[in-house]
Amino acid sequence: MFRCSTNPRPNWKTLADEFGFKFHTMHGSVYWDETAYYQFSLSQIEDHIEAPTEELHQMCLDIVDQVVRDEELLKRFQIPKDHWDLVSESWNENQQSLYSRLDLAYDGKNPAKLLENNADTPTSLYETGFWQWLWLEDKVNGGELLRESDQFNSLQEKLVHRFYELRLNKPGHTLHLSCCKDTDEDRGTVQYLEDCANEAGIDTKFVFIEDIGEGEDGCFTDLDDQVITWIFKLYPWEFMLREEYSFLIKNSFSQWIEPPWKSILSNKAILPILWHQHPNHPNLLPAFFEDDPNIGKLGSWVKKPIFAREGANIEIHDNGLLIEKSDGPYGNEGYIYQQYSPLPKFGENFTLVGSWLVNDQAAGISIREDSNRITQDLSRYLPHIILG
Repeated sequence: MFRCSTNPRPNWKTLADEFGFKFHTMHGSVYWDETAYYQFSLSQIEDHIEAPTEELHQMCLDIVDQVVRDEELLKRFQIPKDHWDLVSESWNENQQSLYSRLDLAYDGKNPAKLLENNADTPTSLYETGFWQWLWLEDKVNGGELLRESDQFNSLQEKLVHRFYELRLNKPGHTLHLSCCKDTDEDRGTVQYLEDCANEAGIDTKFVFIEDIGEGEDGCFTDLDDQVITWIFKLYPWEFMLREEYSFLIKNSFSQWIEPPWKSILSNKAILPILWHQHPNHPNLLPAFFEDDPNIGKLGSWVKKPIFAREGANIEIHDNGLLIEKSDGPYGNEGYIYQQYSPLPKFGENFTLVGSWLVNDQAAGISIREDSNRITQDLSRYLPHIILG
């Protein structure tokens, strides 16, 4: 695993505008960064990332099956009691999911370590499935990368195929897609998914979360009063289950992507359960709930809110010293403590690997880097290649 400097394509910003990549620069900061790329060997990808990703995913699904049957665990995961049945039934009915992403600490030598499971609303999808692949094609065709350079990236192909499978269960239904207003990155992600759904032959319609209304008989409707029977929402279940309209969800006639059981899979409370059931697994880090006395044995640890997103409200303690901290709105729901496994550092850059799954299959990776130890929403995105 190497970080290699390279020259940016001279026309990449013009190309980004043509393809609707509006969030390559956010709040004046570089987000898409092609001044360098990461190089992996095929064995690193297949043995150290792809295979562990699918194994970890199955381990997490096993825990979902346990949590939906255990009231004490549902409490641990901060699932509101009024919605226990909603979450449990979505799992027992095998309501279908689309995609997820595992965040890994990986240095190219030692086993990748699971940091968290982004299974409900992961972003950086467009950059991974399409834009970095376009970068690779341009660099190869321009003679700047060897013709045999490849990329671990079947994300778009698998998304289209998965949408085709989902379509077979909802013949004739329009798929609504939704996110919040004033979020270019979220809107870009949803537009990309809409394109993938269209390629799979699905009729789609977009509606902002804020514009979804209540129709007759407690159904959800869009601005044209069309009943929403099937919807992808880039909006967290932990928000939805606590909002004023949440009582409508169970009897709304809407099928959700992602389904309610993803509120367990994407929850950081899964990390202590994973460690308890698979102690010393090579791809796991010791993790404990905040009332567990074993926290004292960690030495160096990361304090994470159960519901935190985009690196918010994280504290890193190394040998008793607070070395980094991020702000944010989370924490009232409680915390977990995970052994500190420093992200590998390439030059001045701390590097995080995001490993994507579509349904149950590993589908590609994304690389994020930052000058800080905590990866957050504005951390840079860099492409990667496989060579050797």
